Formats: sequence, C-alpha cells, structure tokens
Amino acid sequence: MRSSLRAWALDGRRRIELRRPAQIMGIINATPDSFSDGGAHLDPDRAIAAGVGMAAAGADWLDVGGESSRPGAQAITAELEWSRIRPAIVGLRERLPAIGISVDTCKAAVARAALDAGADMVNDISAGADADMFPAVAQSRCAMVLMHMQGTPATMQRQPRYAEVVDEVEAFLDERLKAAVAAGVPEAMVILDPGIGFGKSVEHNLRLIAALPRFAAAFQRPLMVGLSRKSFIAALVAVGPAAERDPASHVLHALVSDHCSLLRVHDVPGAVAACTLAASVRNGATDV
Repeated sequence: MRSSLRAWALDGRRRIELRRPAQIMGIINATPDSFSDGGAHLDPDRAIAAGVGMAAAGADWLDVGGESSRPGAQAITAELEWSRIRPAIVGLRERLPAIGISVDTCKAAVARAALDAGADMVNDISAGADADMFPAVAQSRCAMVLMHMQGTPATMQRQPRYAEVVDEVEAFLDERLKAAVAAGVPEAMVILDPGIGFGKSVEHNLRLIAALPRFAAAFQRPLMVGLSRKSFIAALVAVGPAAERDPASHVLHALVSDHCSLLRVHDVPGAVAACTLAASVRNGATDV
C-alpha cells in the first residue's frame, strides 16, 4: 500500500520525512510555452480539472507553475506569473483539501501569494536566487525544493560543462541547503533536486541518475527527481515529440523510485503503475 500524503510530508507539525518508494507529483503548467504541454492548462478550469484527474489517478502532490523553464525560455513578470496560477491554486485547494500543492516559482512574491492562497510547498529551480525567497519560506515554515541548474532556462543548454558533474552538483546543493538553513528555513522541510535536464548533457544526466543513492546518503534529505519527457530520453531511445516519451519515462521512474522520495511527472497513471510494479518486484509482494 502506498504511504499517505499526510504521513509523508504535511502532518500537524509540518515536517518532511524520508519515505520510499517515491511519491508522485503531477505537473500542471499554466503556461502557453512549456516544452511538453504548453497551453494545455492555461485555462483555469482545464488546470483544475487536470489536477482533480491526477489526484484521482494517485498523485500525492500537484506542482503548479506559471513560467516556463524549457530551454531558451525567457523570464516573465511576477504579476503575469501569479495571474496565470492564482485561479488554479485557489480552485485546487477548494476541490482537493488533502492533496499537497506545490508552487513552481523562482520569485518570492509569487511564492508568498501562493502560500497565502493554500499552497504547501515552494519548488524553486533557482535554489533561492531571489534574495527574498529564503525569508519568505522561513516565515511560512513550508516545505521547499532546492534544485541545481547551470545557468538560466534561457542559457542552460548552451554547451553545459562540468569538471565532474556529480561532485559539482553535490557541492552546489550542499551550499544552498546551508544557505537556506542559515536564513531560517527548517532543514527538516528541505527537499533536494539534482536538476535533470537543467544545464546538463545526456551523459551528465545519466551520471546524476546513477548518483541518486550517493546524494541520498550524503544529505539524508528527501530527493525529488524530474525525468518525465526530458529531451535526453529522445536522444537515447529515438522517440518523437515530448508526449511520446511517456513509456521510456516510466522505465526510468521504475528504476529510480526506490532512490528518491518524490517523482515529478506528466503522466500520473503511468508513473503510479510503473512505481507500483517496481516496488512489488523489489519486495516480492503486492502490499507495497
């Protein structure tokens, strides 16, 4: 049986616990230009309906974002970003009072507004680049994801280079974790993300996926991993557009589900099935 959301993350003391296999976070991009589903959830009613469907299919979290982070994407204003996601966050909180809602933003102003509207977690792909982000999270004592990215979405895939990618990503996450804690963010509420596909080559991504057990052991913090529909999958198995990468994505989800605590996915039913099957095989039992 899959562990409940409340037991894993948001009990009455607002505390993150290490728990495996991974829980599932469904992606709701309220944007016109995201790489996989741009425009699909820009309409609030469609975004809310998608979230309700993901929850029914087994999602433990919903991650709502209003600014694309695809390679080459340009930044938008906080006002525009918040206008895109506010109806979805408010509507999802009303419809799904028990689900975890994450706001995918790099802007402290958007994070504060989303938390006031009912979000439970901030998913910051810039790991606190906005100087006001850590204070905002510290004040709310909410959960926070810190992710590694080389460069910005606009520049990250322009020939990414590392002397040693695993060492450098680990050092970055360690520094940002310490900076967050120093700013008052409870360490017990921090989740770390190696940033698959964010300023990495195919080889960089593969090495980071293989290093997930190392990261888990080094930090003793939950890990979030986003593999779903990433372009490195197409480079490896010659599949087509993003939506056609789900089967290969779910192979990866099954492989890593015991090495992280949260998987950020587009196709929730497929990811749930993949992780359930993987856990059943690992444990030699159907009650997982």
